[in-house]
Amino acid sequence: MKITRISVFQVNLPLEHPYWLSGGRLKFEMLDATLVKVETDTGFVGWGEGTPWGHTYVPAHGPGIRAGIETMAPFILGLDPRKILDVERAMDLALPGHLYAKSPIDMACWDIAGQAAGLAIADLMGGGSRTPRAIASSVGAKTVEETRAVIDRYRQRGYVAHSVKIGGDVARDIARIRDVEDIRRDGEIVLYDVNRGWTRQQALRVMSATEDLNVMFEQPCETLDDIAAIAGKHAAPVSVDEALVTLQDATRIARDGLAEVFGIKLNRVGGLTKAARMRDVALAHGIDMFVMATGGSVLADAEALHLAATIPDTNCHAVWACQDMLTVDIAGGRGPRNVDGHLHLPEKPGLGVHPDEDALGDPVAVYA
Repeated sequence: MKITRISVFQVNLPLEHPYWLSGGRLKFEMLDATLVKVETDTGFVGWGEGTPWGHTYVPAHGPGIRAGIETMAPFILGLDPRKILDVERAMDLALPGHLYAKSPIDMACWDIAGQAAGLAIADLMGGGSRTPRAIASSVGAKTVEETRAVIDRYRQRGYVAHSVKIGGDVARDIARIRDVEDIRRDGEIVLYDVNRGWTRQQALRVMSATEDLNVMFEQPCETLDDIAAIAGKHAAPVSVDEALVTLQDATRIARDGLAEVFGIKLNRVGGLTKAARMRDVALAHGIDMFVMATGGSVLADAEALHLAATIPDTNCHAVWACQDMLTVDIAGGRGPRNVDGHLHLPEKPGLGVHPDEDALGDPVAVYA
């Protein structure tokens, strides 16, 4: 089997509600998605997606994915997509770094490999739990009142896990955390996601002021060095997200005890192949996980769910469903969807969902 053609599509994905990070410092209303169709000489077709969360969140943007694929395509054409490590090495040699540009190709190859084997990606990776995964909401609000309203909106959809975005103002963050804990229901999972929005002193002030609540913080500071510097000065459990990019990051976090949870975003780390290694590092060191697409359609959600299914139920806190935040649906209702606040693994070979190609328009690039 050989890759004979790579088609690249650009799709705008509008968010249902404007979305803020870092206490309102960053606002998002539209995501720039790149869909990739990989065709083979045997008729198998795989799809991948790369959708960064805007261009100000992390070092990634939609045009960068498309430029990266243009650079890598000559080195990928002719390879067997089932030999995913060969494809990974070809991409890494053709374009060092730029992991987010490699993720949609990696996804499409796993999709083809699963179809060829007659297995869902999770089962092809070694075995997938069929326990529905709780969806973590993404509460990008600014005030106490707005936060309550957004959490209530998600509760009405059945959500039992919430990622509350904070950062940027110490007093406001403390007030929002305490208010959310006051209305928190039994059994709810709540993660306070700072998105690198605190300096070291701000992090310590908020963590100290809320120590009695025993809450978890995600990415409280900009870098792993910052997180390491304050690690011995607070008692709160920490999840690392934006600073978890490479396998070297994962091994440092595990070795130095910098976090109790990994937040694995598949597009950011380079796709399923590289994310699976991070999963294994986490499991070897007793580190739990949240698994997410960085952003995107139900295709990206399906990829994240397949990885989450390979994690033991007790170690996987929640996944994310970006599709549930969009006003467009490129897959006509197919694929994993919100059912009472949970996602269910598709019982189909490969990724389990493909887009409606007619709705995508013409490809912006074709490599053959």
